[in-house]
Amino acid sequence: MNPAERPLRIVIPGGSGQVGHVLASYFSRRGHHVIVLTRGPHTAEWQTVHWDAQTPGIWTQYLEGADVCINLAGRSVNCRYTPDNRIDIYNSRIFSTQLLGEVIGSLANPPRVWLNASTATIYRHALDRPMDEHTGELGGNEQGGAPDTWNFSIRVAKDWETIFFKAVTPNTRRVAMRSAITFSPVPGNAFAVLSNLARIGLGGKQGNGRQWVSWIHEEDFARAVEFLIAREDLEGPVNISSPNPEHNRDFMAILREAWDMPNGIPAPAPILELAALFMRTETELVLKSRRVVPARLLETGFQFHFPNWAHAAEDLVRKWRSRG
Repeated sequence: MNPAERPLRIVIPGGSGQVGHVLASYFSRRGHHVIVLTRGPHTAEWQTVHWDAQTPGIWTQYLEGADVCINLAGRSVNCRYTPDNRIDIYNSRIFSTQLLGEVIGSLANPPRVWLNASTATIYRHALDRPMDEHTGELGGNEQGGAPDTWNFSIRVAKDWETIFFKAVTPNTRRVAMRSAITFSPVPGNAFAVLSNLARIGLGGKQGNGRQWVSWIHEEDFARAVEFLIAREDLEGPVNISSPNPEHNRDFMAILREAWDMPNGIPAPAPILELAALFMRTETELVLKSRRVVPARLLETGFQFHFPNWAHAAEDLVRKWRSRG
């Protein structure tokens, strides 16, 4: 199934967020028919259909005969991990994935491929060596233990993939997308937050700066998804990240350079904890070392347009500025 051969019908449950917008826009521009399943009011250039992510409904008819399902459903993790938020984060991923598995497995003409969101956070805190799909170690058994919030994220990721691969869909190929942070030049996402810090002189290293940052440019993320759709020989977990993660101190220095900011005040871990409390988020997003590499993409011939952070940061900053 080559996306270049004919227009595809692509259904994206939970596609109203940043990553969903990246994919919907990318595939729409290429002439494919995109249908986003969304729980709330949402207007877009592509078709949107309501679903509650909990029960079958009219939305299931859009999966019948579709070529691709890309499930991105799940509550944002950019929040404090309170008991209520933990329940929402966990249930929104597990139950929606289980529901899609039941629906896709019951269809007479199901999608040929189902790509389900996962996360690079599934790997352990890695300072020593890269984590790929073949030899990477899943988290949860770190020597000396790990913060409770980190272990919660790992449990979510593991259970999410378990329920995904447990689904009985004999006519549908499945890929778990273990994605790094996707950087886009738009307000409200990780690139915007880090850029704002860099631009006001607070873009120094975070913590001790030795932790690794895994990342991917939005264009390469969309291209990697397109590649996974086309490659019928790829299934199972696939890392979607740049092949070149950076130490946090270098990552922030390169970002400052892209913004023409020579200096940045560092943020020690205790200061980050206070800032995270104020911003209603968790320090895991910047302190956990994610040294993830995309072995399976590279082995099968995927070529990144933005393999290095310096090139990617320069492009993202240029696009940010051009959009005012």
